[in-house]
Amino acid sequence: MLTSFNFRTFLAATLLSASAITTAIASPIVKIDGSSTVFPITEAVAEDFQIAKRGAVRVTVGISGTGGGFKKFCRNEIDIVNASRPITELEMEACKQTGVQYIEMPIAFDALTVVVNPKNTWSKTITVEELKKIWEPGAQGKITNWNQINPEWPDKKIKLYGPGADSGTFEYFTEAVVGKAKSSRGDFTASEDDNVLVQGVASDIYALGFFGFAYYIENSKKISAVAIDNGNGGVLPSAATVENNSYKPLSRPIFIYINAKSTEKPEIQEFVNFYMQNAAALVTEVKYFPLSKEVYNLNIEHLNKKKVGTVFKGTGTNIKLEDILKLESSL
Repeated sequence: MLTSFNFRTFLAATLLSASAITTAIASPIVKIDGSSTVFPITEAVAEDFQIAKRGAVRVTVGISGTGGGFKKFCRNEIDIVNASRPITELEMEACKQTGVQYIEMPIAFDALTVVVNPKNTWSKTITVEELKKIWEPGAQGKITNWNQINPEWPDKKIKLYGPGADSGTFEYFTEAVVGKAKSSRGDFTASEDDNVLVQGVASDIYALGFFGFAYYIENSKKISAVAIDNGNGGVLPSAATVENNSYKPLSRPIFIYINAKSTEKPEIQEFVNFYMQNAAALVTEVKYFPLSKEVYNLNIEHLNKKKVGTVFKGTGTNIKLEDILKLESSL
C-alpha cells in the first residue's frame, strides 16, 4: 500500500473496538481483486467507506493483476474487479460461459510511466521505437546492452523490470509499444507488486522499468520518469499532458467492473455509490487523474439501470480523456 494511506488505515483500525471486530467478522463483505495500478484508488475508497459504515460492512481488496482478477470475477468469486485496461474478448467469453454480466465503470486516467535510476544521465528521453526495440520478443538474448539501442548510450547491460503477464499494465504497454498485447521478451524481472519494481529500478543505475503513474510519483525521489517521444519530441507524464493527449501512447483509462448479480446486495449498491461520489477527490489524492463529474454520475446511472457490457470492444489504447463521456454515453 502507498504510504499516504497509513493515517486512514490507522483511523479505521482505531474505530473498531473489540466488540465491533466481532460484529465486523459476521458483517457483509464486498470482495474486490485485480489490478495493482487501480488498487490505491479502490483501497482508499474501501477504507473511507468502512470508516463511514463503522464496521458494518467489510471490504477486501486483493492484488492479483487485471488478468488474475478477471479470472476470479468470471468464476463468480468476487463482486468487483479492478482493471487497468478494458475487458478483453477472451474474458468476455469466459464471463459469458459462467453467466456473469458486468457493469463497466471508468474511474480515472493513468499515465503509464517508464522509469530509470536517477543516476541515469543518458536516456532522459526515449522514443516509442526504442522502447519497442528493447521490449519486443525478438530482443530476448539479442538486445542486452544500452548501446545497442543508441550507440551514444553506455556499453552496459540493461536490467529490465515490468509487471507480470497477468497485469493489465503489461498488456496495455505491450499493445501500445510493441503492437500486440502480451507480445514481449521474457527475460525481465516481473512482479505484480509495483513496489518490487520500484525497488529494483532504484537500486540499479542501468535499470529500466514501467508501471502506473501513482507508484512513480510516490517514489519520485528514488526513480526518474523518462520523457516519451512519439514523433513530436519527449513528453513527460503529467495531468496537463494526459489532458491535452500529448502523452501518448501511454495515457489510458482505468476501470472497475461490477458483477451485475452482486448489485442486488445492498452493500454493493452502497459501496459503488460511495465510490463514484468520492472518486474525484480520492483519485487526485493518490496521484491519478480524475474524470469529469458527468462520467461518475453516468456510472451511477448505469448501476441503477444495470446497464451491462463494454464500449471498448476489447481494446483501450489511444483513448482520449475527452472521449470517455462520449463512449460511456453510447453504452
